[in-house]
Amino acid sequence: MNQILISQKVYVTKEMKRKRKIYKILYIISVITVIILSLYYIIAERNKSVQEGYSYEIMEQMGDNTIIEEKAIVIALDDNSDDSQVIPIENENQENNGPQSREITASNGQTYQTEGTLSVPSIGISYPILTEESEELLKVSLCKYWGPSPNEIGNYCIVGHNYASGKMFGKLSMVNVGDEVTLTDLSGRTITYSVYNKYPVEPTDVSCTSQLTNGQKELTLITCTDYGKRRLVVKAREI
Repeated sequence: MNQILISQKVYVTKEMKRKRKIYKILYIISVITVIILSLYYIIAERNKSVQEGYSYEIMEQMGDNTIIEEKAIVIALDDNSDDSQVIPIENENQENNGPQSREITASNGQTYQTEGTLSVPSIGISYPILTEESEELLKVSLCKYWGPSPNEIGNYCIVGHNYASGKMFGKLSMVNVGDEVTLTDLSGRTITYSVYNKYPVEPTDVSCTSQLTNGQKELTLITCTDYGKRRLVVKAREI
């Protein structure tokens, strides 16, 4: 039986050449994009680590005997508004157990006003609290947003960035009801608070900062969630 061998020649048309060229270009663009994004992420994380390093320097210096300077309490009505109003206030409930703020200069040459340290053992974080809040200060550490002096009667509100790496309040969503939070003021007094609520709110909802605590000492920890579309609120009360 005769076998007939048939060879077929594949013809490469101009259209096929054009598509191949497009695919190659798209592949090269994709590779370059991935490299650029990876470099951007690496640089961004390095910068965050450098900024976080300043917060550790601040905490270390807060343990020495440098002279401490008092100042008035300052609160911002709404950090999401371009026309935020800043008002100095006197806190009638203040127990006057020590200095209210302290100036510390980090190795970057910047001077920061601090008023305590916050620790959340369940998520392994401990940071100094800066007395004022701004985008630049939030890159360095946690910041006071509203309320009395640390460990005084009222609702002491703290804000921090939600970094994917877990820095600052990046792991705040992992906190559970019943977890303990400690707040140490500049007099060295440490009070333990227990988390009793955790919930998301809209950025314009500032009801969590209410000072109506029925004479108790409370903490409110605030960070971004849902890719910045909402805020995560963690409420704690003195044990």
